[in-house]
Amino acid sequence: MATYDFLFDTLGLRDWCDDGSSGGLSSMADLMGEAGGAPDTSIWELPFPSLDALHDACATVPQSRELTRGIERGFLDIKDGLKVVVDPLTQPLSWALENALWVMQTVPWFIMIPILMLITWSVSRSLKLVGLVAAVFGLLAFIDYYDHTMQTLAIIFVCAFICVIFGVPIGIAMSRSDRVQRSMIPVLDMLQTLPPFVYLIPLIFLFSVTEPKLYGIAIILYAIVPVVRLTDLGIRLVDPDVIEAADAFGMTKRQKLFGVQIPLALPNIMAGVNQTIMMSLAMVVIASLVSAPGLGVLVLRGIRSLELGVGLLSGLGIVLLAIILDRVTKSALARVNASQK
Repeated sequence: MATYDFLFDTLGLRDWCDDGSSGGLSSMADLMGEAGGAPDTSIWELPFPSLDALHDACATVPQSRELTRGIERGFLDIKDGLKVVVDPLTQPLSWALENALWVMQTVPWFIMIPILMLITWSVSRSLKLVGLVAAVFGLLAFIDYYDHTMQTLAIIFVCAFICVIFGVPIGIAMSRSDRVQRSMIPVLDMLQTLPPFVYLIPLIFLFSVTEPKLYGIAIILYAIVPVVRLTDLGIRLVDPDVIEAADAFGMTKRQKLFGVQIPLALPNIMAGVNQTIMMSLAMVVIASLVSAPGLGVLVLRGIRSLELGVGLLSGLGIVLLAIILDRVTKSALARVNASQK
């Protein structure tokens, strides 16, 4: 006798339950119940009325494994149609990643490192930061991790750029419409709290492991949330008196947006860009599980082959790369704040 037999008997659903029984071999619990040997269940041992517990009492109620199989079958049924729509839309992402990887690995180190130093100088105007960039890339090249570092950097550049291109307009739309904000917040909450590995599960079924878009989409979905949220927050925090003054001057909505709101919200937007870059770097390591190149591959190699030195050095390389990216973006943010003051 199952624990929740009384529930279906009380509701008068026993005939409905019996129609769903397979008529096959009885379980040990059923045999013991028929023989009168089933132990009584105390209130302290009462199981939660889950699908499996209810299925024991009523065979018509599906088991939890049937639910998960149903979700899987439903996804597989729409996979081909979904791929027809998603594949062409995401193909430019594969091209961008492939070209960025090709450029970063083809350009010689004695050209690429000075270019990165020049970019750092143009953004930060800090000789110390330029020297840090040169020292870090020189160190990674010295231990033969230069190619892997360039691969990681290329992926971050492409994915972070796409996050900004799409995230800032979404944040602007949220700031201008409460309805859009209410509809987007649950989506952003889900993207922000979903475990990183879960992003990879449906994408593996949609795309080939050899396609860069597989890990590119996972990185973008994981990293786009901060720039969207902080763009929305920054525009909403613009002083209402400033907006009122802009209205008094007869500015249109477009003029207020680009001439007043975005410039004043730029510190928040840059902070969002900083966090997006950091989250992109974190996801690049996880995406190495699905053929994403870069330092994450070395971390994965260290775990799989128990190569302690490889794992520690590649982890150190990721830390140094994160420090550089964080310092450069924060320096750019400091320059923006200084220019506004």
